[in-house]
Amino acid sequence: MTDTAPRRRAPGMSPDQRREMIVAAAVPLLMEHGAAVSTHQIAKAAGIGEATVFRAFADKDELLSACVAAVLRNDRVLAELDDVPLDQPLDARLNEAAGTLRAYLDRMGAVIGAVHAAGGRRLERRASPEAEPHAPDGGAPARDGGAGHAADGGAAHAPARGGERGERGGAVPGGRDEAVARTRAAVVRLLEPDRDKLRLPVEQVATIFLGMLFPRHGTGAADADVSIEMLVDVFLHGAATEAG
Repeated sequence: MTDTAPRRRAPGMSPDQRREMIVAAAVPLLMEHGAAVSTHQIAKAAGIGEATVFRAFADKDELLSACVAAVLRNDRVLAELDDVPLDQPLDARLNEAAGTLRAYLDRMGAVIGAVHAAGGRRLERRASPEAEPHAPDGGAPARDGGAGHAADGGAAHAPARGGERGERGGAVPGGRDEAVARTRAAVVRLLEPDRDKLRLPVEQVATIFLGMLFPRHGTGAADADVSIEMLVDVFLHGAATEAG
C-alpha cells in the first residue's frame, strides 16, 4: 500500500478578502446583466458555491450595496491616471486620461443603474448612507446605467465616505471634496510638463478639462457621438476654423 501525501488546502481568506473577491466577480456581471444577475451566476464567476455568497453577505441586497460601494471608490482610476507617461505629447496624455475617466463613469453608471432597478435608493444608501455619489467636478453620476448621461449632474468620482462636511464646515477626510481635489491634482500632473505653453494656470485648465469631459447636465462631451479624441482636440485647439 502506497502512502499518499495529505492534500494541502488553499490558503484561507479573511472575511473581508472573501467579500472583496465576490464583489469583484459580481461587478462585471451587474454591468452585463443588470439587476437580473443571480447569486448563482455570481458564485460561479467567483469559483465558489452559492452558499458561500450568503455566508459573506446577509442577502443579495447587501451584496449589491457592496458593489455600489466598490465602484464609487476612485482609488483605481487615480492610480491609472498616475501611470500615464509624462513623456507623451499633451494630446496623447489627455486622451488617455479622458478614456480612463469615461470608463470609470460607464462602470459606475451601469452598476448604479442596475442597483436602482433592483431596489433603488434603499440599496444605494446602504452602500453610502450619508450622501449621494458625486463626480470629480462636483456633479453626480448617471442613474440609468447609461454611458455618460447624468440625471442631475456630471460624473466620474464618488465619495469614499459620502463627501459630507464636518461640524465646522471642513471636508470630511476621504469624502467628496478630497476625492475631487485628488482627481484634479492627477490631471494637473498631466498638464504640468506643458505649463509654459498654456494660456491659463494648469489648475484652471484641469478644472475646465474635467468640466468639458463630465458636463453637469448630461449633454455634449459624454454623448456617444462625441469621441474622446474630438473632445481633446477641441479642448486644446478650439472649435473655430482658422481665419482665412
